[in-house]
Amino acid sequence: MAKSNYITRDGWHALDKELKYLWKVERPIVTQSVSEAAAQGDRSENAEYIYGKKRLREIDRRVRFLSKRLDELKIVDPDPRQEGKVYFGAWVTLEDDDENVKTFRLVGPDEFDPSKQWISIDSPVARALIGKKVDDEISVQTPGGEVNYHILSIKYHSE
Repeated sequence: MAKSNYITRDGWHALDKELKYLWKVERPIVTQSVSEAAAQGDRSENAEYIYGKKRLREIDRRVRFLSKRLDELKIVDPDPRQEGKVYFGAWVTLEDDDENVKTFRLVGPDEFDPSKQWISIDSPVARALIGKKVDDEISVQTPGGEVNYHILSIKYHSE
């Protein structure tokens, strides 16, 4: 399944900041250390040189990815007309059949973060939530079986 090209404004700025840091700060530092390590002679057994070259390849790969991805992404800002329904960027509080309460934020696949309870708009839970209102019920098929949720609240601004 293809990834959505949606991202929150904060998410886009975070990726842009990472790209600028890698290109303008970290890459020049690593390039300098590789040059210094290369000047020491035999490169075949020079751990600093070998590690530095590996790190440069990682940085360059990430820079290429971020440059391309930032061009593809579409920033989605909350629209006042969305209030009361679940759409991209919403914080949604759900209660399952066992009365467990969870709050998720629907974000783009480039910014999902389980530690923050941010889930991808492409996830089964998010897809089931789109367009729903408070008090609606959804069912989601999980590896452990079907889970039912009741929507307790929807908001578009963090507290």
